[in-house]
Amino acid sequence: YFEYTPGVLRAYVKPCHLDSLTFTLQPVLERSMGVKFIWGEVKSLNGEQKFAEIKPIFSANTDKIGFDYCIICSGCNFGPFKPMGESLWFPTVHEEARKVSDWPHIDERFIEGRRRHVLEEYHKLHDLHKKKATVLIVGAGFIGVEWATEIEYFFPDVKLTIIDALPRALGPLPDSAAEYCSEYMNAVGIKEFYDCKYDAKSDEFWKKIELPNKADVEYICIGVKASNYFMPAETLSDKGPGGGGWIHFNKYMQVTKKDGTVWGDGSIFAVGDCNYGCL
Repeated sequence: YFEYTPGVLRAYVKPCHLDSLTFTLQPVLERSMGVKFIWGEVKSLNGEQKFAEIKPIFSANTDKIGFDYCIICSGCNFGPFKPMGESLWFPTVHEEARKVSDWPHIDERFIEGRRRHVLEEYHKLHDLHKKKATVLIVGAGFIGVEWATEIEYFFPDVKLTIIDALPRALGPLPDSAAEYCSEYMNAVGIKEFYDCKYDAKSDEFWKKIELPNKADVEYICIGVKASNYFMPAETLSDKGPGGGGWIHFNKYMQVTKKDGTVWGDGSIFAVGDCNYGCL
C-alpha cells in the first residue's frame, strides 16, 4: 500500500484520516497504469549481473528479477536512535527491522496492520489525555511542531513541551514563519525551549526544561536514518546522518562506488532520500 507520509500525524489523533492517506498499490499500478507490481522486499541488488533478489510477501524463498534499467527510490527512515530507523512516521516493513521492532505484535506490511498501529497509538494518546500527562517532543522542525500542535488540538489536557538545539523552531523556514508557529504554540500552552540539546540522562537537562520529574512520554522528531539494507557496502557512504549508509551517486544520478566510479554498467540510478546528495 501507499501512505502519504506528511499527513500521517493527523491519522494518529484522528484515525479515520488514515483512509484519506492510503491506497493499495496493485489495483492502481496494474489496472490503471499498466505497470507490473510485485509485492515483496528487495533483499539484494546485483549491479554486475543486473538482477534484484526479491522475497515475495507470501513466500519463504527469494526470486531473481532481471532488469535493463533500475531506479532506486527506497527513501529513508526517521528514527535516528533506533537500530533500523523505526519511527511512528513510517510503517515498519523490512524483515530485519521487524525483528528489532518496538511493536513486533503488529505487521505493518499489511494495511490492516498499519491501521491497528494507528488505533493503538490513538488510544495511548487518549490515556495520556485522561491522566493529564506530560509529553516531551524532541525536535521543533516540521514533524515536531506539527505533532505538538496536533496533540494539543485533539488532546488539550496533555501537557506539552517542545525543544530544539537550534535558536528557534522550523530552522529552514523564514523567521516570519517560525515566529507565527511559536506565537501559536505559546498561545495554546505548549512550552518551548531552544538552544537546548536533548540529554535524557541529565538531571540538569530536565530541570532546564521545567520537567524535574521527567516526562511521561517522549517523542523523538529529529534526524533521519538510511534504509538501503539491500545495497552492497561498496556503494554506501561511511558517514552521514544516522551513521551513514547512503547511496553514492554522480551528477547523472547513477549509482557509484565509494571512489566515484560507476557501479555496474551505469544503468542503475538512485533518486530521492535514499542517496547521499539529498543530505
